[in-house]
Amino acid sequence: MVRYLPIVLLLTAIGCMNRQAPEPSPLVRLSEVAPSIEQRAAYFGSDNFMGRPIRGYEADEVVITREAANALAHAQSLAQAEGLSLLVFDAYRPQRAVDHFVEWGADLADTLNQAAFYPNVPKAELFERGYIAERSGHSRGSTVDLTLTRDGVELDMGTPFDFFDELSHTENAAISEEAMRNRMLLRDIMTEAGFRNYVNEWWHYTLIDEPYPDTYFDQPITAPDTD
Repeated sequence: MVRYLPIVLLLTAIGCMNRQAPEPSPLVRLSEVAPSIEQRAAYFGSDNFMGRPIRGYEADEVVITREAANALAHAQSLAQAEGLSLLVFDAYRPQRAVDHFVEWGADLADTLNQAAFYPNVPKAELFERGYIAERSGHSRGSTVDLTLTRDGVELDMGTPFDFFDELSHTENAAISEEAMRNRMLLRDIMTEAGFRNYVNEWWHYTLIDEPYPDTYFDQPITAPDTD
């Protein structure tokens, strides 16, 4: 038995060397990377354009790719230099949530929250006008919806988040001067941090060098493991 022991140990060591460590998840909780960023997961609850929790949002968490989370941490430092903070409403969006949007869009009679979120746009035109997409960049994990706050109070951006209307177009001149300044400040911060804005929505930004440009994730957003 003794003469074979070194061979056994050698084979065991080789087996351990060949056993690869599990790949890290491409998605992380934003709170783990940039805990000072404020969060309000809009689609976890009912205060959204559908008026109900959205499929795939199983926890009050914001999830995003690590690369985008690091860029947001930089954006937060820029905001803090102005005495402000980022407030994130949504980031990674499971494909099943996007499918839920599409199912809702097909039911033209369901207009529960129209007065608050799309009073001037017929529900039948929300997709063709680009306010909701059947295939969302959010599902690639590096797009974020957000605003700025001062002492916990949202800055005036001219419209609320997810207000589907031309007034939400980033450079719409019909908003107040203060709201325009705030939008431009948000855009400056996010641009410097490596994001680009979607012109129809002042709150919508995508990491320019997104790491998964062709991948649409569908894993649900869950609470942290407490074990």
